[in-house]
Amino acid sequence: MENGRQAGVLCHISSLPGKYGIGSFGKEAYRFAKLLKKCGVKYWQVLPLVQTGYGDSPYSSVACTSGNPYFIDLDMLAGEGLLTREDLAEARHLPGVVGYGALYNERYLTLRKAFDRFNFDSEQFRAFVRKGTAEDYALFMTSKRVYGENFLYWQEPLKYRDPDALERLRTDYHEEYLFWNFLQYEFERQWKALKAYCNSLGISIIGDIPLYVAADSADVWAHPELFKLDAELRPTKVAGVPPDYFSETGQLWGNPIYDWAAHEKENFAWWTRRLEHALATYDVVRIDHFRGIDRYYEIPAFAETAVRGEWKEGPGEKLFANIDGKGRIIAEDLGIMDEGVKALREKLGFPGMKVLLFAFDGNEENEFLPRNIGEASVCYTGTHDNDTVAGYVSSLSTEEFLLFRSRVAQALQEEGVYVKLGDKGEGFAEAFCALALASRARLAVLPVQDILGLGNEARMNYPGTNEGNWTFRMEKLPSGGPMRRLKRRIKAYRR
Repeated sequence: MENGRQAGVLCHISSLPGKYGIGSFGKEAYRFAKLLKKCGVKYWQVLPLVQTGYGDSPYSSVACTSGNPYFIDLDMLAGEGLLTREDLAEARHLPGVVGYGALYNERYLTLRKAFDRFNFDSEQFRAFVRKGTAEDYALFMTSKRVYGENFLYWQEPLKYRDPDALERLRTDYHEEYLFWNFLQYEFERQWKALKAYCNSLGISIIGDIPLYVAADSADVWAHPELFKLDAELRPTKVAGVPPDYFSETGQLWGNPIYDWAAHEKENFAWWTRRLEHALATYDVVRIDHFRGIDRYYEIPAFAETAVRGEWKEGPGEKLFANIDGKGRIIAEDLGIMDEGVKALREKLGFPGMKVLLFAFDGNEENEFLPRNIGEASVCYTGTHDNDTVAGYVSSLSTEEFLLFRSRVAQALQEEGVYVKLGDKGEGFAEAFCALALASRARLAVLPVQDILGLGNEARMNYPGTNEGNWTFRMEKLPSGGPMRRLKRRIKAYRR
C-alpha cells in the first residue's frame, strides 16, 4: 500500500446496480470508479471475484483462481457482436437483490448464445487456452456438465485424473471445454480493462482470497496430494474454529485441511502460484483467516460440531518465502488471536485489521477502540460478515443503546470528531465512518452500506447460514449528501 493516509470503499462487484440481475464489469462499474475518484478515494475493495459454488459464497468456489461468469458484462458482449438486442431484452431483470437461482438458470444460456457467435479460432483465444491458466477449471466444469454430482462420484479414471480419461473428456466434449475457457477469457479481458481504468484514475484494487478452498473444487480434484484426504479422496480433516463466546459448539466450515508437509516438500509451489495470480489480479490482497497460517484448527471429518478439533502448527513465514508481499498484503487477523499470529504478521510486515463495530464493549484496552488503533493497520467500520452500523444499533435494547451511545460519544470527543447521535440511531453510521477516517490507521476502508447508512437489509453475510446471503445490490449509484460528506471528511482528515 502507498505511504501516507488513504481512504478506501468496500463494495463487491455483485452489489453494483445494472439491468441484468447482478453487478458486472460494465458501465456502472466505470461510473462507480469515477465517483470514488471524485470523492478522493484511493482504494476500491472487492470480495473474491471467483465463480461461486454451493451457497453462492465468494468464499467457496469451484476453482480458487477462476473468475465469476456472472460479472461478464452482457452489453460489452453485445458490442462485440456476440449478443443481440433480443438476447439482452431476455436477460433483463427488475432492480432489487441478486436472485442467484434465476441467474443460475438463465445466465449460462445467454452466455452460451454469445459463445455460439464467438470465433474461438482467433489467435488471442487460442493463446489463452494454450497458456493453460483455466485448464483445470475448464476440465472440471466440463465434467460437471457431463457427469454432474460431486467429483467424488465420477468414474474412477476421471476422478483420479487418468491422462487418457482427461484427453477423452477434452476431445469428446471439445466445445463444452472451449465454452468454459471462453468464460474465463472474457472475464479476464473485461476485468483487466476495468482495473486498468481504475489504476489510471489513481485507484488501486484490494482483492480478497480465502485461506481454504472448497472440497468439491478443481483445486482438490487437481491436487489431492496437497490435502488431508483418504484413498477415496474424501477429507479426513476439515477446517473450522473452536467454541467461543459466540458459539458453544464452534464453527464447522467443512473445507479440507492442507497437508502442509506436502506443500513444503514442493517448496509451496501451489500456494506461490495462487498468491502470484492474486497479486496479478489485484493491486493489494487481503488474506482471509490469516490466523490459520500460524496455527490452524482441524476437526475430524465425521464430526457434527467443531468441539473435538485440535490446534496444529501452520507453515508460518515459509509460505511467503517465494513472494514479496510487503506493501501488497493485508492480514485478516480477526477472531481468536494469540502472540504467534501477531508476531508472524509483524515479521512479515503485513498490516492487520481494526473493526470499529468490535470496539465499544467497555474494555478500555480494546484494540479496536479508535484511540488504540496504530498506523500500521487498516481500519474498517465493519466487514462483510458483520451487521451494518445502522443494523447493529437498531438491534440493541434501550439499555444497551444508551450505554453504546455514551461510549461512541466519548470516542467522538476524544478523536475531535463532531457527529450528532440521535435518540433513534440517527448519525451512528456517519459517526463510525468519520471515526475510521480520523483514525491513525494508514488506510481506512468504509463499506458502501455504512456510507449510505443502510440497515441489516443490506448486510452481505450471516456466517453459519447458507441461504439469503451475498444478495445486497444498490438500485442506483450513491449520490448526494452521503458522498459529499465522504469527500469532505476525506479532505478534512488528510486522506
